[in-house]
Amino acid sequence: MALSKPFISLSFCLTLLCLVACATVQPWERGNLAKPQMALDPYPLQSALRAHNYGSREVAAGSNAAQGGGCGCY
Repeated sequence: MALSKPFISLSFCLTLLCLVACATVQPWERGNLAKPQMALDPYPLQSALRAHNYGSREVAAGSNAAQGGGCGCY
């Protein structure tokens, strides 16, 4: 079964697009990537505490599935 030309072209372009994102990080550049500013969430503990507070104060459990009475009680 022969593959169509648009399918081959599309798969070739997708492969090239995936390979463009690959990069080698040199050892002396890794220090820059390890900085706290480069983290997705620079303050994970503070974010978790805020999410817990928000969830316990809401009457309805939202996307974070926290449970509480709406009064702020834990």
